[in-house]
Amino acid sequence: MSSKNWRADKRHWMHPWTHFDSFQEEGSLMMARAKGARVWDEQGKSYFDAVGGLWCTNIGLGREEMAEAIAEQVREMAYANPFVDISNVPAAQLAKKLAELAPGDINRVFYSCGGSTAIDTAFRLVHFYQNCRGKPQKKHILARKGGYHGSTYAAMSITGKSGDKIPEFDYIQDSIHHLGCPNSYRAPKGMDEQAFCDFLVEECKQKIAELGADKIAAFFAEPILGSGGVIVPPEGYNRRIWELCQDNDILFVADEVVTAFGRVGHWFASKELFDVQPDIITCAKGLTSGYQPLGATLFSDRIYEVISTGDADRYFASGYTYSGHPVACAAALKNIEIIERENLLERVVEVGAYFEQRLQTLRDLPLVGDVRGKRFMMCVENVADKSTRQLLPEELNIGKWISDRAEQNGLIVRPIVHLNVMSPPLTMCRDEVDFVVEKLGAAIEHTYHDLRKEGLLPSARQLIA
Repeated sequence: MSSKNWRADKRHWMHPWTHFDSFQEEGSLMMARAKGARVWDEQGKSYFDAVGGLWCTNIGLGREEMAEAIAEQVREMAYANPFVDISNVPAAQLAKKLAELAPGDINRVFYSCGGSTAIDTAFRLVHFYQNCRGKPQKKHILARKGGYHGSTYAAMSITGKSGDKIPEFDYIQDSIHHLGCPNSYRAPKGMDEQAFCDFLVEECKQKIAELGADKIAAFFAEPILGSGGVIVPPEGYNRRIWELCQDNDILFVADEVVTAFGRVGHWFASKELFDVQPDIITCAKGLTSGYQPLGATLFSDRIYEVISTGDADRYFASGYTYSGHPVACAAALKNIEIIERENLLERVVEVGAYFEQRLQTLRDLPLVGDVRGKRFMMCVENVADKSTRQLLPEELNIGKWISDRAEQNGLIVRPIVHLNVMSPPLTMCRDEVDFVVEKLGAAIEHTYHDLRKEGLLPSARQLIA
């Protein structure tokens, strides 16, 4: 039965990534409340949210001390002008804390409102930096197919997910170049992981030679690709690409909007997991665990030294009304305090290993081609044929078939065409891991039988063809 809220939503709110036909027919699943990793719809049905909101509810929802910290800051000072020479206490304290947590000489912080705006800020900062150092010809950007960096203009242009590049939108095309996706499961036939890594590094070398290192400003990369399929690059790939950037005077921008703040067991994944020292790190999501909208572009003292000297009249003409919003920054400080106090990074390392192990048991199920990811950032890829890795027709939207059946059993997983993605709160325990794996496995089996019954699985002859 539809509620007045469901009808209001359907009539007035155009959601991000709205698929018009299906939304017009089905509307939304209306959520009413949440606690920890559980959410309840308007009818009172409970779900375990294995998506963690949208990669972001790291400490879980409904925390009283978060509510109090936010309310206290609202009472103390709900807003402060962030422009030029006015600041506020929470923003200054958070900037100092982020500098302490970030690797190397990344000691500078520019605030925005989310991950997309953090990327757009990084994009502008890169060009500003190159212009300030007298190299205005360095404008080209390298990124990767399958990478996702956001939905604002520059961020979506840098994004390399073909499914998100719909023809009705325009993109920057003349100066952004996408290299091969580091997905070992989809490597050329007969190529092992090391050979695939060599292949990708050589491709990058050739692109640098083709464009000219003196024309390339920066390389944008997620340490682990998120919405592009939870892709952990081949061993040594991130480090070798970073070294190429170092050797060719190309800035390395690590998009840690998903991986930062504990998702894979570290404050930031670049240095700790992949031995990469970025010049710029973008973050959002787990920065506040979704309690407030906040993004940050962190960058090195080396970059700041260049942009802040040489011209007495120079200023950084970019920013947002809500940059360094005191309430959002207060929420981030309390969020980081909770992660530290409850040792959630260590928990992710321990329970994440169990999560990886248990999800691997799904490989035996029909439709499951690959299970991949790291700790609390995992993905199941569904295929028509395990031996050839052939995909089901895209229009079938197999990930949605599976997620719909999982929801019937009280589990929310994220469908992305052929994939089902999981990024649960960092508080998830082993019993909850078992619940997720059991319900997801049942949904995959249920989907397989439904597809067979409706004659939607390709025949052996079709697979061979």
